[in-house]
Amino acid sequence: MATYLEGVYWDLDGTIANTELEAHLPAFNYAFNDFNLNWNWDRSTYLDLLKINGGKNRISYYSKLIKKSLNNQEVKKIHERKQYHYINYVKKNNVITLKPGVYRLIKELQKNKVRQFIVTSSSKKQAKLITKQLFKEFNPFEFIISSDDVQFHKPNPLPYLKAIKLSGIKLNKSIVFEDSIPGLRSSLAAKLPTIYVPSNIPAIIDKDMNLDCFVDSLGNESCKANVIKGPKLISNYVDCAYLEKYLMTF
Repeated sequence: MATYLEGVYWDLDGTIANTELEAHLPAFNYAFNDFNLNWNWDRSTYLDLLKINGGKNRISYYSKLIKKSLNNQEVKKIHERKQYHYINYVKKNNVITLKPGVYRLIKELQKNKVRQFIVTSSSKKQAKLITKQLFKEFNPFEFIISSDDVQFHKPNPLPYLKAIKLSGIKLNKSIVFEDSIPGLRSSLAAKLPTIYVPSNIPAIIDKDMNLDCFVDSLGNESCKANVIKGPKLISNYVDCAYLEKYLMTF
């Protein structure tokens, strides 16, 4: 096998596992209830708010939208409570599972000695909890870049730039998996080869994003992946050979 690929940077929420509707949304609503706010985000409202990256930013944006502006300290307290509920909700409920093909590909990358990392907008505590639950028998990730580690979050390129610096891997030997517009803008601005794998949250790809690889899923033996844009699949799913092929065209 060729050795073009040396590192894979994984986004977490929506890329490795669907978490937004499954755990983040109920956690927000529990927090609002704790502060006696007459807010109850339904699926439609939350999907619209996901265009705003970061929990605190969403709370602040929504408060202004309904003309009930909160100060920074109030937003911070609500968000801290939301994080508390998120951690408890995930621990008590079996609501978060790996997306199709993720475990298979992570194991294959590990077998081929490709280094793997997580770059997420979630807190370090949340990210560690999710990865521990999903990968009970092993930890495939060298490090996690979380919202706690950088001053500016996605869509700013800083999270990926920090990951690149820490890994020491050249851009043309790296691949990112992302599922959101802010995440894609972040990785592409960092000049990283990026594959878009959508989550269960609808997203519209802007024409100016210059995205060159888009698959509907990573796929597996029972669930064939489809390439919307990019090199043709070698098998029924995204594997190491496909990633090597993609890098050769980058």
